[in-house]
Amino acid sequence: MSSPTVAVPRSIANVSQVTALINTLSALPRKANLLWYLVLGGLFLDAYSNAALGAGLAPMTKELGLSAGQVGLLTATAPAVAILFNPAGGWLAARIGRVKPLIAAKAIAGLGAVLTATGGGFEAVWAGRALVGVAYGIDFAVAMALLAEYTPAKLRGRLNLWQSVWYVATTVNLALTLVFYQAGVSVEIWRWSVGSAGVFALALLVLQIAFLAESPSWLASKGRLAEAARSLRRIYGFDVTPGTASGEETAEERKIGFRQAGVLFRKPYLQRTFLSTAISLTQAMQYFAIGWYLPVISLAIFGDKFETATLGSMIFNVAGIAGGALSAYFGRKIGLRVSSAVGYAFAFAILLVMGLGFGKLPIAIGFLLPFLFIFFHSAGPGANGKSIAALSYRSDVRTLGTGVTGMLGSFGSVIGLYVFPQIKESIGLGPTIALLAAVPLLGLVSCLVVRWDPTRSGVDPDDEEISLPGRTA
Repeated sequence: MSSPTVAVPRSIANVSQVTALINTLSALPRKANLLWYLVLGGLFLDAYSNAALGAGLAPMTKELGLSAGQVGLLTATAPAVAILFNPAGGWLAARIGRVKPLIAAKAIAGLGAVLTATGGGFEAVWAGRALVGVAYGIDFAVAMALLAEYTPAKLRGRLNLWQSVWYVATTVNLALTLVFYQAGVSVEIWRWSVGSAGVFALALLVLQIAFLAESPSWLASKGRLAEAARSLRRIYGFDVTPGTASGEETAEERKIGFRQAGVLFRKPYLQRTFLSTAISLTQAMQYFAIGWYLPVISLAIFGDKFETATLGSMIFNVAGIAGGALSAYFGRKIGLRVSSAVGYAFAFAILLVMGLGFGKLPIAIGFLLPFLFIFFHSAGPGANGKSIAALSYRSDVRTLGTGVTGMLGSFGSVIGLYVFPQIKESIGLGPTIALLAAVPLLGLVSCLVVRWDPTRSGVDPDDEEISLPGRTA
């Protein structure tokens, strides 16, 4: 699609006019589409980096002689570090813009991949995974906000495509790991798996430096109207001129810091923060306890062959790709909140049957249940917590919102990765999966109690007046 042609130059004087202009689009022009997917590529890297360790966990444990405690610490390190760097990334993006933190995250991710892949012992590998967690925390907080700000209101359901990209990245990593295995890499296969993430990080670093454009909404929220006009022209082809920011706050007053994060827990944002956090927390718990351990589940179903377990995991991830792609459609048709509730209801029933019948079900049913779980997870709550957060706040506090809710949601990842193996060791895999059914049940209740849905509210957050702590509204 060619860039839109605007017959009469338009003048922008505030962030509401910028978002209104973007919202006139029913489709993204070619350049905006390229930038959109380039930002989404960062989320591909985050997923790929997470999957890289899981795919080679068994051979890494063998080569380095790791204890069960060290394995648990390594798997939980990246999401644990992300807990700190989700809000830090959001704060940074609120102060200096969206693009610089995204580029920094790619450099950090690349360094983390190299350090992990070349590590000769637990300490070096742990340090590499900590850097991956820093990149993961920054990137997710900022990327979802920038995607929301690039996207017209009519197309915001496509934010959920990040979930499909997550499973594509996981599948690509599993496929490469299988290639390395067939090539006879043997016990060092995990180094190749993790190291390949550094190649993706370098490619994205170069591309994002070359092409990314700053969010026009963020620039306008800072009163930088001339730059916002240039960014609108560069991304969408709009012929716009900067107006006069009459009645706007001074540049000093526009600075957003952690002191302003309290606004996320007051009206009108309290219920939005609760819902996005509840979905992020519970979906992360169920995914990282089940989805991340699909190779283990595959081994239990198909036997102890590495190739069979890896192929089984790849097939499971096809369900995630399909569900993630359809989540944008479901979000548009029935809303993000309702699609989350439906996904949770199916996940609850599937986990209950899967856990109570584990080891006793026919192999076909034993395979179908995790396949359906991944599908309904990715088609519903898997994508929606982060999408709801990105769409619920106005531009100047958006990355604080995505950062803080992402931080709280990352606790779910840590619980799933660290606590799940401990419970499994105590009571077995089947009972643990059945117990885990309580998680989607909690998510379902949250969706039924809180009625907020940014795709159904008819509210543009940038048109809302809010009072930030430490200043007047």
